[in-house]
Amino acid sequence: MAYQTVTPAQLGQAAIGIAVSTIYTVGAATRAILKDIDIANSAAAAIQVTVYLVPSGGTPQAPGNVLVPGVTVPASGQYQWTGTQILPTGATIQVIASATGCTITASGGEAT
Repeated sequence: MAYQTVTPAQLGQAAIGIAVSTIYTVGAATRAILKDIDIANSAAAAIQVTVYLVPSGGTPQAPGNVLVPGVTVPASGQYQWTGTQILPTGATIQVIASATGCTITASGGEAT
């Protein structure tokens, strides 16, 4: 399939919990381009956050699925990842934190 159109998009925004959760799933006949992840910590203590890029049907903790491995986000601080990752149809962005208090925003584009 040829992808002709890339539309800039917020791929997900959510509070990060202490259990793995999905913030974005690539739709049918679409590829996603992940360009930026911002994590903000509004808590009074540092929090560890892990971000996974999981292929369709995969599991987060499988070898090779970690994008951001347990980064410590300082109290009342932030963490930013920038780069380029291509996610195929059905892939997900999943996150987990050591405590509540962080919000993640993932940005990029969707190619159709």
